[in-house]
Amino acid sequence: MKRIRIPVLLGVVAVLAALVLAACGGSGGSSSSGGGGGQISLVAYSTPQEAYQQLIPAFQRTPVGKGVTFKQSYGASGDQERAVEAGQPADVVALSLAPDVNKLVKAELVAPSWGADKYHGFVTNSVVVFTVRKGNPKGIKTWDDLLKPGVQVLTPNPFTSGAAKWNLLAAYGAKSNGGKDPAAGLDYLKQLITKHVKVQDKSGREALQDFTSGNGDVLLSYEYEATTAQKKGEKVDFVTPDDTIKINIDIAKLEKANPAAQKFLDYVLSKPGQEKFVDWGYRPVDQEVLDANKSKFPDPPGLFTIEDLGGWSKVNKDMFDPEKGSVAKIESDAGVSTAK
Repeated sequence: MKRIRIPVLLGVVAVLAALVLAACGGSGGSSSSGGGGGQISLVAYSTPQEAYQQLIPAFQRTPVGKGVTFKQSYGASGDQERAVEAGQPADVVALSLAPDVNKLVKAELVAPSWGADKYHGFVTNSVVVFTVRKGNPKGIKTWDDLLKPGVQVLTPNPFTSGAAKWNLLAAYGAKSNGGKDPAAGLDYLKQLITKHVKVQDKSGREALQDFTSGNGDVLLSYEYEATTAQKKGEKVDFVTPDDTIKINIDIAKLEKANPAAQKFLDYVLSKPGQEKFVDWGYRPVDQEVLDANKSKFPDPPGLFTIEDLGGWSKVNKDMFDPEKGSVAKIESDAGVSTAK
């Protein structure tokens, strides 16, 4: 029998150990203060894929981002949260609703202080708009126009999509005088959902794809979804109603994240990072960048916030609780699944 010399055997063991360590890299790995690599797993809601695909290479060209690699996952915000909670690797989550991030806090995956920075955990803002066909052939300008005979509206399912919750809250707030007349707001939602919304896709991005394929007359969407579609050559316009909701988009680092994740968060919140978001129609949270782009992002006269409607805890309990929520009942009566 041929004998293997000890130095050779030790060399083989060292190589195998290195391969095992490399395979285990990424989430929870290490990174030096001046870059040094590592892998970041970014788990995000469906719509900002184009923006992050521009931001990530820009970050990788910086000294602290040199050698850092990324895994990216995009989908409906609720689905993404549940996937991370179930064990999907993640270093950074970018979700469309603060309650989705807070579920990861409850699961002890994200620190309770995730929203304690100067931007309150937000990475960008937006507003709900009406995305319409080029030239706006149906003349859609107001929420009342969505209820005109023959107008078909697309919006995702609020029990899988964060975008859908924002859309319905924009409609509810506009027609309830900022939540002061709940009955009027719910009556409007009932008419909209049961008579004019024919399809409720799983995510905001799927709803946009449905709309650009030719279905519907109006898509309720983030402002930046409309501008992204335009930038990609889709023949759409958008209308910002006078009364609409300010959307806050969240970002957070997981507790056991690769140290490079914090550097990436710092970059996306920096002036260069925020300017990359502006390129795709996102309203920046950096005030200097926002001031420089004021003409692109005028505030509608009747802009309101989730706090004006009572905050997420109240809204989710009163409207979106699958068993007792007022919107859940409307959706269920319309034959839409309220299962998460």
